[in-house]
Amino acid sequence: MSDRVLISIADGVADVTFNRADKRNALDGDMFLAIAEAGERLKTEPGVRAVVIHGDGPSFCAGLDFSTFESMAGGERPESERQGNPGAIEEGRITHLGQQVAWVWQEVPVPVIAAVHGHALGGGIQIALGADIRIVHPDTKMSVREVHWGLVPDMTGTHVLSKLVRPDVAKELTFTARIFDGREAAELGLVTRLSETPYDDAMALAHEIAARSPGAIRGAKELFNRVFADGAAEQFAEERRVIGAQVGSPNQVEAVMAGFEKREPVYQD
Repeated sequence: MSDRVLISIADGVADVTFNRADKRNALDGDMFLAIAEAGERLKTEPGVRAVVIHGDGPSFCAGLDFSTFESMAGGERPESERQGNPGAIEEGRITHLGQQVAWVWQEVPVPVIAAVHGHALGGGIQIALGADIRIVHPDTKMSVREVHWGLVPDMTGTHVLSKLVRPDVAKELTFTARIFDGREAAELGLVTRLSETPYDDAMALAHEIAARSPGAIRGAKELFNRVFADGAAEQFAEERRVIGAQVGSPNQVEAVMAGFEKREPVYQD
């Protein structure tokens, strides 16, 4: 497994660390692959009763790596042939790779807790929302950021947001792409609990869960997920369709260029 994601297991708890601190754990091809592979491993890892995911360094995950946006600014599509292509989809899956790094935590049969600090932007917030429980530092900067770059949330975000908050809240966060802190996220219902020490509290909660009957915990997650996953496959397919029409379009390229050049974008109707 890539050293982009580290896994240690002790006393029934898997500690999953996003290990790209110098880039605020931003998502490039290798990071997409490493996160998805970590989730796949934990689906069948013996003795695991709870999982904690968190980011090394100053952030949980700052979203897409800027190199991806630079490619978009040059008119390239991320579906081009390369390893770690987030648009790649394996036969039999309801997700492409970009969606899988968030949804895989729902497929892991034991509870997954996200310990979130620093930044959870774009793809980062969608990965956090893919966990069962989120413990977040009050000062964490969070954003459904995709529209800022001329995109739409396409990493399961539209499905999960619609399950967690009112439709008007989900739309406002998405349409504005604004940055909000962990305190507001808690008020909106995106956060399970605020903490000054999210990793410590997440690990404590994971150990508490790991001490419960493992069959009962797995069964409870399975039952809740029957409701939570309803309509997911169809929604994920629609995410792929809608973002496919945006990537590489003149307005999407303009959004990226304006962001890099720190100017107001000029869009075509």
